Amino acid sequence: MYMGTPEFAVLPLRRLVEDGRHVVAVVTMPDKAVGRHHDTLTPSPVKQYAVEHGIPVLQPEKLKDEQFLADLRSYEADLQVVVAFRMLPEVVWAMPRLGTFNLHAALLPQYRGAAPINWAVIHGDRETGVTTFFLDHDIDTGVVIHRQSVPIEDTDDAGIVHDKLMFLGADLVLQTVADIEAGAVHPIPQRELAVDEPLRPAPKIFRETCELRWAEHTVETAYNFVRGLSPYPAAWTTLADGRQLKIFVARRGERVGGLTPGTMDTDGRQWLRIACTDGWLDILQLQLAGKKRMAIDDFLRGRFIPHTPSAC
Repeated sequence: MYMGTPEFAVLPLRRLVEDGRHVVAVVTMPDKAVGRHHDTLTPSPVKQYAVEHGIPVLQPEKLKDEQFLADLRSYEADLQVVVAFRMLPEVVWAMPRLGTFNLHAALLPQYRGAAPINWAVIHGDRETGVTTFFLDHDIDTGVVIHRQSVPIEDTDDAGIVHDKLMFLGADLVLQTVADIEAGAVHPIPQRELAVDEPLRPAPKIFRETCELRWAEHTVETAYNFVRGLSPYPAAWTTLADGRQLKIFVARRGERVGGLTPGTMDTDGRQWLRIACTDGWLDILQLQLAGKKRMAIDDFLRGRFIPHTPSAC
C-alpha cells in the first residue's frame, strides 16, 4: 500500500511499479478545489499517476473513518510505504504484517517536521539527506532503517534540494522495501544516532514565516533565507508604500557597517540592493505584487521607483 500526495511522492511510486512491486492501492488526499470560484477539482500528482497506471485509489477525508479502514484491510497489504502524506493513526500504521515505513527528507533525528528541506537551506546547512524509518506514535521519531546524505551547494535553493532528495529518496525506498522483504533490516533507535549539533525542528511554513525582517538578518542569513524559500512560497517584504515584494534569487553583496536595515538602493537600470545588519543583499530575481516574476534588469526597466522596506 502506497501513501503520498505531492510530486515528491510520485517518483518513489513509479520506481516501485517499474521494479515490479505489487502496489495494491494508493492512499492520497481528496481532490483539491482550485480556480477562481473553487469549483474545479484537481487530483493530487500521486492520484494522477495511479489512475494512469490502473492502481486503485483511496481518498479518505478522515483516516479513522470505519469505511476507509475496512477498505484498507480488504487489500491485505504486507507493507505500507508513506512518502509526503500525513500523520497516520496507529490503527492504520500498525495494520500491515511487515509494518509501515516513511521516507523523510532529512537526516533524522535532525529536522523532524513538515518542512525539512526549507529549514535545512534556511539554516545554511552544507549537508542533508533522506531517511526511511518505521512509524510509531510520535512524528518522525521511529527507528531508522536507512539514511543517505547529499551535499547542499552554496547556490542551491530549496527547489534544487527538493529534486536531489526526490531522486535519492526513490532509490532509498526501493532499497528499504527489498531489505524488509529479505529480512535484512536492523533498525536503529534515533537516540543512538550521533548528532554534532542541537536538534532543529522543521515546522510547517506559513505566510508569516516567509517575511524578511531586515533588522534581524545579516547578509548571510538573509541570503540563506531567500534560497531556503525559493521557488515556493518565496521570501517577501513590504515596501514603505504598502506593496509587497517577493524575492526569489539574491546574492551576497558588499559588507559594510552603519546601514539602516531595510534601506533600498538602486542605479535604476541594472542593480538593486537592500541593507541588512552588516551589509547589502543584492536582489537578482523578484516579483512585485500583481506582476510576474522578473530578473532585476527587466524589473528596473519597468521604471520601478524604490520605496525602502520596513526594517522590522
